[in-house]
Amino acid sequence: MSPLFVGRADELAVLEERLARARSGSVSTVLVGGEAGVGKTRLIREFAGRAGECRVLIGGCLELGTDGLPFAPFTAVLRKLVRDLGQEGIAELLPGGTTGGLARLLPEFGEPDKDGAEARSRLFEQVLGLLERLAEIEPTVLIIEDAHWADRSTRDLLSFLVRYLRPDARLLTLVTYRSDELHRRHPLRPLLAELGRVDQVTRLELRRLSRREVAEQAESILDRMPDTVDLDVVYARSEGNPLFVEALLSEGDAGETLPDSLRDLLLASVERLPEETQELLRVASAGGARIEHALLAAVAGVDDDALSRALRPAVAGNVLVVDGEGYAFRHALIREAVHDDLLPGERTRLHTRFAEALERDLAILPVPRGAIELAHHWHAAHDALWALVSAWRAAAAARKSAAYGEQLRMLDRVLELWERVPDAAERIGTDHVDVMRQTITVAHLAGEFERGLSLAKAALREIDTGTDPIRAARLLRQRGLVRYDLSRPGFVDDLRAAVPLVPADPPTSLRARVLESLARMLHAPDTWAERGALAEEAIRVAHQVGDAATEAHALITLTWSRYRFSEVEPQVGAYTRAREIAGRAGNYNALLRAAISESDSLEGAGRHTEAAEVARRGIADADAYGLARTSGAFLAINLAEPLISLGRWSEALQVVERALETAPPLPYRASLQGLATDIALARGDLDRAESLLQSAWAVLARGNFRDQNTLPHHCREIELLLARDRRDEAFALVERILAEHDLTVTPRYAWPMLVASVRAAESLLPELRTLAGRIEADGGLQEAWSLTFTAEATRASGAPDQGAWDAAVAAWAALRQPYAEARALLGAARVTVAGGEREETALYLTRAAELADHVGAAPLAAEIGDLAKRARIPVAGEPSTGEVRLGLTAREHEVLRLVADGRSNREIAGELFISAKTASVHVSNILAKLGAASRGEAAAMAHQQNLFG
Repeated sequence: MSPLFVGRADELAVLEERLARARSGSVSTVLVGGEAGVGKTRLIREFAGRAGECRVLIGGCLELGTDGLPFAPFTAVLRKLVRDLGQEGIAELLPGGTTGGLARLLPEFGEPDKDGAEARSRLFEQVLGLLERLAEIEPTVLIIEDAHWADRSTRDLLSFLVRYLRPDARLLTLVTYRSDELHRRHPLRPLLAELGRVDQVTRLELRRLSRREVAEQAESILDRMPDTVDLDVVYARSEGNPLFVEALLSEGDAGETLPDSLRDLLLASVERLPEETQELLRVASAGGARIEHALLAAVAGVDDDALSRALRPAVAGNVLVVDGEGYAFRHALIREAVHDDLLPGERTRLHTRFAEALERDLAILPVPRGAIELAHHWHAAHDALWALVSAWRAAAAARKSAAYGEQLRMLDRVLELWERVPDAAERIGTDHVDVMRQTITVAHLAGEFERGLSLAKAALREIDTGTDPIRAARLLRQRGLVRYDLSRPGFVDDLRAAVPLVPADPPTSLRARVLESLARMLHAPDTWAERGALAEEAIRVAHQVGDAATEAHALITLTWSRYRFSEVEPQVGAYTRAREIAGRAGNYNALLRAAISESDSLEGAGRHTEAAEVARRGIADADAYGLARTSGAFLAINLAEPLISLGRWSEALQVVERALETAPPLPYRASLQGLATDIALARGDLDRAESLLQSAWAVLARGNFRDQNTLPHHCREIELLLARDRRDEAFALVERILAEHDLTVTPRYAWPMLVASVRAAESLLPELRTLAGRIEADGGLQEAWSLTFTAEATRASGAPDQGAWDAAVAAWAALRQPYAEARALLGAARVTVAGGEREETALYLTRAAELADHVGAAPLAAEIGDLAKRARIPVAGEPSTGEVRLGLTAREHEVLRLVADGRSNREIAGELFISAKTASVHVSNILAKLGAASRGEAAAMAHQQNLFG
């Protein structure tokens, strides 16, 4: 190796600049590409040596035939951290101190968390959280080498980290790869393209050395400047590749004729070694890029001392390097050249020896590497029987690591080899259909939905539903769930077909799961009775067989089906029972689904404060379970929504921004952006609102989403068009929405749409009124929207009704929704100002102005001020001498005194010489300011404060 680091000053400067950026609190990633031998590893080592006061973590992807080992670089990084910090030190850095997710990478952490769809998410979240905590303690550099060998799981985790690390994390990630290996179908290519679009990612391609730089390298290696002729030959033959320059100079210095081919050039350094060393290198080449000392000794059939003596010349000759408890070829090209030089029979025999050594003692290698390497060697040895058996075992090991891509690859190998092993079923203890069924499950977990669907169809063709109904039911359920995830038709039909195939007696977990799956998929209102019946049976069966997770899920589904928003208390009790059941099973998925459902039900009922509390607790649980990006982001939606309702907009935006920083799944991101759009519209930031709305629609345009996703965005779009005074476009949008959506199906989202529609399309009032007459208002929140629609409809008809607006004001005040209340107050004021009722108008406008100013709704405040100015009515508030305790004005103080005396609104009006409607408005304002639920409660508060002596 050249003692002098040559020709990489610019590239080194880029890395040092990115490290400085990370030190200052700006996460950064650099993708370092280059052909084999161009100096990627040397550049990274030089940079790491100059990194200074920071933690450097290095992990390399390991080649294993055409595949990589799952999570190999992250396992290496984690193992170093265990050496540096200890298991307890790592546990202290993780939420809740739980390391069950990391146990999938290192068995030292004990038994992994339970398997399931969320296992991989928890693992990824724990790795992410660990790196972020390390970066909080000190700047950190994470180096992933040889990504062209990365397995799918490693690529997925790398992508997750690059995209989801906090923007302010003091972490620099470096990824190296061979650019000359990336053929058109190479799996790393799409990942590089994806990461290249991330803002904080830089791509750095290492060029070959110039002639002048080759001369500097040659002088450093030879300790003298070569003559011009020799330098010309070296430069021409190497074409500026540093590894080839070293090899050529090594051969030339030995006085030999330069080899004719690259392979001969790389093999020359090997052929100078003793024959026994060469033989061991040939053995080692079949073991991959890195091989443990103990495994090499076992395969070679020599003791430790003899192995060390024989390999010492290879280490001294810079062919091998010591790597922990094993060895690695100094460059992968050397290993490839040695392995390619083997005769076909030699390769088969060597791989057989490796497989036999691992069969004798699989513990030589860490879990799951041992099982996967064993499968590789039997496959490379062309032994169909043991290749199938070892692939089956390796699939189980990969599952334990949540390496679903590698598990799928192993199961696919079992299916490929099945016909070549006559007694395959006896060898692995299961038949072909069951292997396909398990492969469908793993394909689903790996996100390979199309593969799962095709396997399900093939498996169903292989079985007779009449003679094997149970397995047919399992496969139909699997196909139904995959079809649902693919938004393909037929998922309900599959689940319906599965139900009668599983007998009710005796009760089984399978029947409970089939029933629960079908119940959950029935969304249309005309299927809710069936949904409830299915969920009830699923609960009963699951309870009988002790399947707590399915029982909890079915109870959540039943609760949604059975109760209305006006029946909140029974819902809360049911969700509490579901959490208790799920807690006994330790099922995170059901626990978080209960929190999501309960917070959503409470918000739908207008119980905003309670909804926020449930969602906040759920977010904390999601963080502890390592599911902040998925379930946690969904719960962030359910927290931000009630905060917006309550007028706590700045707090809601903080929740939204924190959730978006985790880069949640796209549909969740769209919902979060929609909530931020609501605040931007209300605050008058129309450009930001438009940008957020466009980003959300870009996501929704990619799939088939339900009304609960699309209708709120349509409402925002209408509001934006009206705010921009593009009324014709708003009208056209309303017409399109009415044509494309059946608003009677989803009342919760239909009522806000009707209100937005009547504001934008007054000429459609007859149609809108007819539609409203067909939609029931369920619960206080829908009732408030319904009353607002009625009031808006009277305005649009040209006969505005103050009573309708007063009803809307009272409804919103009861729900503690200040922005909606202020808009209704403005509507009422427009009616009274037209009727010349100045005192009532002043009351409406004063309260509306207070609310608008409180939440920061500048456009609404401007409308209020404009109306007051035109009517010449002051709304700045009464003189300070009129202010009394509890924030009431002097007039409100008088009204409260009469309320405390038990007077009705009519009696109050007569006493104060105002109208009964004005008295009603005063009472509503008093209740809202005091936070009282009734006149009696307000009177009690007045007496407690001794307001009237």
